[in-house]
Amino acid sequence: MRYDVIVIGGGSSGLMAAVAASAHGAQVLLADKGDKLGRKLGISGGGRCNVTNAKELDELIKHIPGNGRFLYSALATFGNKEIVAFFEGMGIALKEEDNGRMFPVSDKAKSVVDALIRKVREQGVHIRTNSPIAEVLYEDGRVQGVRLRSGERVASDAVIVAVGGKSVPHTGSEGDGYVWAERAGHTIVELYPTEVPLESGEPFIRSKELQGLSLRDVSLSVWNAKGKRIVEHEGDLLFTHFGLSGPIALRCSQFVVKQLKEQRAQSKSGAGAAAGVTPAAAAGPTAPAGAAAAAGATVPLTIDLYPAKSVDEIYTETLRLAETESKKAIKNVLKGYLAERMIPLLLEKAGLREELTYDNIPKLAWMDLAKVVKAFPVGANGTLSIEEAFVTGGGVNLKEIDPRTMESKLMAGLYFCGEVLDIHGYTGGYNITAAFSTGYTAGKSAAEAAMLELR
Repeated sequence: MRYDVIVIGGGSSGLMAAVAASAHGAQVLLADKGDKLGRKLGISGGGRCNVTNAKELDELIKHIPGNGRFLYSALATFGNKEIVAFFEGMGIALKEEDNGRMFPVSDKAKSVVDALIRKVREQGVHIRTNSPIAEVLYEDGRVQGVRLRSGERVASDAVIVAVGGKSVPHTGSEGDGYVWAERAGHTIVELYPTEVPLESGEPFIRSKELQGLSLRDVSLSVWNAKGKRIVEHEGDLLFTHFGLSGPIALRCSQFVVKQLKEQRAQSKSGAGAAAGVTPAAAAGPTAPAGAAAAAGATVPLTIDLYPAKSVDEIYTETLRLAETESKKAIKNVLKGYLAERMIPLLLEKAGLREELTYDNIPKLAWMDLAKVVKAFPVGANGTLSIEEAFVTGGGVNLKEIDPRTMESKLMAGLYFCGEVLDIHGYTGGYNITAAFSTGYTAGKSAAEAAMLELR
């Protein structure tokens, strides 16, 4: 059988591509290897599905640090406002929460997934689950269709690859799309984990003395080897048995990965010895968890426990507290000001004994305490694996994709959308916005090209 458009992958971008292609008159096949559609979408946003983010376009792009500018054309066609209108038009009422995150009023991702699948069916899309694709067929510089693993061939002049990256593989994202892209002549930008918890070999992490401690409204900074701040994010942070997690740790993860990669490159070129990086640091950031830690490569991080206050303010406030309760040991005085489990570590780093009282406080060491409250050091030596990441960094090289249509510049009739592309954003509705936007653009463009050929 022949279809105008074949969409491979029934996730966020694939479902939206099928909706757009069928809405623009194409006869569409949506094929997925799994037994149900929208699996990753169904667990997104903690099971509530953060469908998009309400920020203005320029702010939206800033929160997609992985090549967000590539999306200007796609977002102009189908951006966050259109995504909201699309879902509300299907009866899915949305609500805006903190930082522009848009959720269904039902707080159930299933309502979003069900609405999309219902829309696809209503528009006559032929859905085939449990139908893994073995290869995309090419001939004479253009797409010819697909071959299923069963051996069956399905013809089409347009194939949309929407199979995701390599993150959360139990939802079906196993990297199939990269192989098909390479066979079409595309280059794949090296894959790496993003939006992923950080690993640390610090003694207080290994001893688990802070495990489970959650900090609210703090900031986390990533520094390079020359002491320059690379990025800073403010929000919530969680100490784990292996390192750091929580929203701001996830947002900083891609920058940690890139710094580790730089250290690896320096090591390979011989510059690593001068920088104190061992040759073993060549164990890349996408290696199994713990590999980078074993190599000795470390990226400096600092946690600011009071982002809105200066060192001087912290010094004055804490010293006043100690004076007010001058008979108490400082470890007890600070309990209302700092997270109790962190106090021994903070005092140790400042060179202060826990039993000191106000009359015996050395002022220089107290200033050091204020400084460490503003910049508590943590060395990151890796991340969890790409399979454990929320998002895949790297992917199909965007220089080889037309941003207006999502069509390959190398193979006519081949389109890409979603996480298979070298695009990644922070959590908070940005990745799903990119998926819906590129999916809609690919579906619309493929259908319009197919309809043009039929005339």
